Parts: sequence; C-alpha cells; structure tokens
Amino acid sequence: MKKLLLTAGALALAAGAANAQVACPIKIGATAPLSAPGAVTGGEAMRDAMAIAEADINAAGGVLGCDVQVVVADDEGLPERGRAVMERLITQDGVVAVGGGYHSSVGLANMEVADAAGIPVVYAETWNDDITGKGLKHIFRIAPLSSEVARIFADFAATVPGVKKVVLVAENTDYGLPASEQTKAGLDAAGISSSVFTVDIGTQDFSGIIERIKAEDPDMIIQLLTGEASYNFTQQSAEAGIGPQDIPTTCDQAALESGAFWQNVPDGNLCFVNAVGLPRALYNDKTNAFVAAYTAKTGKSAAESYAMEAYDSIMILAEAMKIAGSTDGDAIVTALENITYQGTLGEISFPYNSANPPAAAGVAPYFWHQFPNPAVTMVQYQEPGQLAADAPNLFPPQYKTGEPIWPASVQQ
Repeated sequence: MKKLLLTAGALALAAGAANAQVACPIKIGATAPLSAPGAVTGGEAMRDAMAIAEADINAAGGVLGCDVQVVVADDEGLPERGRAVMERLITQDGVVAVGGGYHSSVGLANMEVADAAGIPVVYAETWNDDITGKGLKHIFRIAPLSSEVARIFADFAATVPGVKKVVLVAENTDYGLPASEQTKAGLDAAGISSSVFTVDIGTQDFSGIIERIKAEDPDMIIQLLTGEASYNFTQQSAEAGIGPQDIPTTCDQAALESGAFWQNVPDGNLCFVNAVGLPRALYNDKTNAFVAAYTAKTGKSAAESYAMEAYDSIMILAEAMKIAGSTDGDAIVTALENITYQGTLGEISFPYNSANPPAAAGVAPYFWHQFPNPAVTMVQYQEPGQLAADAPNLFPPQYKTGEPIWPASVQQ
C-alpha cells in the first residue's frame, strides 16, 4: 500500500469533519499485527477481544444513541505500515478514537499522527516509556511501562538461586532495545552481570545467536522478543541444550496462548512467562464475563493479557464518549483524564494529567496519561501441555500462588 503523505493540518481537518456531529455508527479504530513480521498470535487475540467489546457496547445500547463499529487495521508490526494505517483510519474510515496497538515501534510511529489530528488513542499493549513520556495531549495507555516490567525481570532474576550472569536476547526494536537497557541496569543494581544479544524482529533461525549464548555460559536467559520469534528461539535453544529445562529461561507473553505455545515449543516446560493483568484469583465480574465470552468465541482455555488490554481499550473509549456526551476529541480527552473505569485489568484511571501533571506530582514524565498500576506477574509452566490458566504465579510475592520448579542447572 502506498504511504499516505498528509500534513497535520489536513489530518486535523479530516478529524474535525468527523467530529462535527455524531454520525451512526460511531467508528472506533484499532491497530493490531495481523501479518508477519508482527506478533500475529497477539494481533489475532486482540482482534477477537475488540470484536467482543463492540458486541458488548452495542448490546448495552451503544453510545450516544448509535451503535459502535470497531475498525481494525493490520499494522504488520512495522512502523511505516502503522503510520499509514493510522492515517487511513482517520482520513478514510472516519474514526473518532483509536484503541488496540501491540508493538511499541508502531505506537511511536503513529501516535503523533493521531495527536495532530485530535484523535484520542488508548494504547493497549505498547510498553515503550516514550509512548506516554512525550506528554501528547491525546495519547493514553493501559499497558505497563517498559521500565516497570524491566524492574520485575531484574527483581525476579535476583530470586533465582545461583544466578550471577544473565544473557538478554532482545529484538532490535523500540520495545527490545530500551527494555534490554532497562533490564540490564536493574541487573547491574542487583550485582548480576549481563550480556545483550540483539536480533531483527521476525527472526526465525537463531542458531548463530544460540552458539554465542552457549559460549557465555549464562545462569539465566531473559527473552525480550515478541510473538512467534519467541517460540522459535525457545524451541531452538532447548534443542541446543540451553532451553527452559536446562537453565532458568523467561518466555515472551505470547507463550500464554497455550495451544500455540505447546505446538511450537514442545520442549518449553519450566519456562517463566511475564503476564499482565489480575491473577485469576483476583478476577472481578468484568474479567470473568470477558473471559467467558472470549473462550467461547476462540475455543481457548483462557484469555491472554493482551486480549484483556485490547478489550479494555475499546470499552474505556466508549465510556469516555458517554461521559463527554460527544465524540469530539478534546471532550473525550477530558473525560479520560477524569475517568475511573472498572475493567478486566482492574480499576483503570489516569491520575497524572493536565490537572495533575507528572512534574507537579514528582513522578517521571512517562506517567502522563498512564494507567499507573497494572498488575505484572511472573508465572511458570510446570507440566508439559499445561494451560496458562493453571500456571502458578511466582512473583511478585503479593500475587504468589505457588513455588517455582527449577531446571537442571539450579538443581545441581
């Protein structure tokens, strides 16, 4: 598709025309990686979740007297594609707001397009701190901050017996590079040495990297990869003798899609996986209702964290429009800045905003329009073929539901 070259003024004009009056149906845009090299399993899960959000909103009477239509665009996990589809959603599809979003590099590429057009965005799964750190008026996020997840990784590594040296395997993207730097800094602070190996997004053959990792002789491997690339690396490392059953290894959260994980990573038992969202024991009524609808729609045994985030991103935009009584972008922003929404992820709000900016509150700039406390946990598959819903939470302590099973190197 040829890239659209549009000025900020043209985008703002198109957005203004869309918001001049409420037209039915109200269109909410969304981006998701539905093609390689993006994380296709994640994108498909988000698409299914957002379809459920559309159905739930319309079953409850819609918004401002109109049905809602969620228009999902495939960003392929590529920044330039992500920018182009954001432009198309605004200028051609006439969306009044945007949810979804998986890859940080895509969010960083298209957020300024939306902001210039006055279109509010609630990003669901983009972790890079700069998504909110830029302080853009129309940009919000319910995913965790990369720096906060890095702290969880480093703190968890410090609890693993005998870990003195860690290898980080990171994709060469706006997610992987800062995440590896932040995690390495946390490991340094804990007195754990580390090395970083970077790969291109969508890499399939990891044989060269695996040989270099083996030469490092690490006590633990932390993956900062997304989607199917993580499946490839985990299985190939297991076949090379440095997989999850050999040394402590973390897997990307795409591993939470149990069917796809075990099909692609039959030797993935004992992998530790970071999960976003409430542990199952703390699910609220909204979470339980969504999980029931999602598992019925998809045939899966559980709902992945990014599916819950995608659902909440659409639902909270619809709720903000109801509060605002309008589809005007600035009115939606004001409603979001003051909202308290009970979602699948828990109670969502954005306390650091135009009335309480991060600088005045004494917090880092990236807390601007950021849901500040999404639950982030570390779970572990402890039986081959185990369902993600049955994997125990191991860390942090406040969410702990089981004890870790250490691989061979720790048990020696």
